[in-house]
Amino acid sequence: MAARTLGFLIVRRVLGLVGLGSGPDTKDVEIPVLRHQLLVLRRQVARPRYTPADRLVLATLARLLPRKGWAVFLVTPSTLLRWHRELVRRRWTYPPTGRRDPRALDPQVVQLVVRMAEENPRWGYVRIVGECRKLGVTVSATSVRTILRTHRLGPAPRRGGPSWTEFLRAQASETIACDFLTVETVGLTRMYVLFFIELDRRRVRLAGVTAHPTGAWGAQAARNLLMELDEADARFRFLIRDRDSKFTASLRVAPAGCA
Repeated sequence: MAARTLGFLIVRRVLGLVGLGSGPDTKDVEIPVLRHQLLVLRRQVARPRYTPADRLVLATLARLLPRKGWAVFLVTPSTLLRWHRELVRRRWTYPPTGRRDPRALDPQVVQLVVRMAEENPRWGYVRIVGECRKLGVTVSATSVRTILRTHRLGPAPRRGGPSWTEFLRAQASETIACDFLTVETVGLTRMYVLFFIELDRRRVRLAGVTAHPTGAWGAQAARNLLMELDEADARFRFLIRDRDSKFTASLRVAPAGCA
């Protein structure tokens, strides 16, 4: 590569002298010089050391070059990607505040739930929630299930009827699920992607991408996608979602196209 580059520069110089073209300018010469010095450094330095600032600069510049141009770096492409992931992780890591996690359950509530489950093996999650409410203790069915699983206490035996898996298989053709995922840009900006999944076909449909996922935006993106599905004669009766705060009341109720 160095010989070809040198030959190319010599040819351009000769053509410039005879008036058949312009000779190489300063930048045309500086680039081969820097590339050749980089090759020399690679032969002499087994493992260069990089400061955090060096990693920040190189990881950012790597995103501005196509993948085939990454050969100019002294490190491998996997190392550049690892540096970028570390930048993203540090960007969204918050220092501990020293306060108790508000999502953590009171140990007394945990003890009460475990005691109810052990003394009443036929009580389900909802029944335990109701009994706790009678005692003035507020706990959700999801928290009860988590507590019982942590203490290796299974759910109450079923009294009949299909299981949740059997229900989903029977209604898969009429069920669609939605959720958000996040993507980090080269500028460490977090983008939110709203997507839907058709359960029967496992087909993923993109509803929209935004940096500010407001409730109005999510509801409108869902309506636009469901109108496209309606035009394709795809009807759904059930919408599965989590309790994310980005799902406002307008999206918590099944939009047009879902029963």
